[in-house]
Amino acid sequence: MLTVTNLSAGYGDIPVLHHITMSIAAGESVGILGHNGMGKTTLLRCLIGALKPSAGSVMLDGHDITRMAPHGRARLGMAYVPQGREIFASLSVRDNLRMGLVKTGQGSPAALDALLVDFPRLLPLLDRVGGSLSGGEQQLLALARALAGQPRILLLDEPTEGIQPSIIEEIGQTLTALRDRLGLTIVLVEQNLDFIATVSQRVLVIKRGQLGAEIPREHLSDLAVMSEYTGVHG
Repeated sequence: MLTVTNLSAGYGDIPVLHHITMSIAAGESVGILGHNGMGKTTLLRCLIGALKPSAGSVMLDGHDITRMAPHGRARLGMAYVPQGREIFASLSVRDNLRMGLVKTGQGSPAALDALLVDFPRLLPLLDRVGGSLSGGEQQLLALARALAGQPRILLLDEPTEGIQPSIIEEIGQTLTALRDRLGLTIVLVEQNLDFIATVSQRVLVIKRGQLGAEIPREHLSDLAVMSEYTGVHG
């Protein structure tokens, strides 16, 4: 579904990514693990179209999207939940979700009700403004808003950062259920080893802007082994 070939990118004269090559199949969930500053967010920004690469290509279902704007990628079924969530803090939870439903043209109460089946924690919060929610509730809102557009591939940047454990577990269960039920493709940048092992079917390690080892599936639940691969500790 998603194919990245020899992708390089940076900011001005500062290179960050170096010849990234990877393929992700439809319905697969892939984690990208690494220390801060290794290029994880830069990679996602290239995939979503917020940053133009200096070399290489990005293909989505056979379409060359390397130079395509973010809104064009959204029309092809790509959604992004950035680090920090970036919800509309002054809008109600209901209106945040309605903004997500605009893409499908299904802003009816029935469409909202269908979305909330997967996010029941948001139901009693619909009339509260987004900025008044806890960090975990805001993350659920950002995730629900992204999924309201019925994407085929979802990019997530550090979704567990600053969130209470109970909601982390809830997010993990929701993502795996959606992947299995809808065939949703997931690209997850994360440092929480428990979470990345829960959601990802395989994990790629990024170091100094380059993809290194792939952690075998049988090692995903072995936090000691994963720490050895990455130097990241849960």
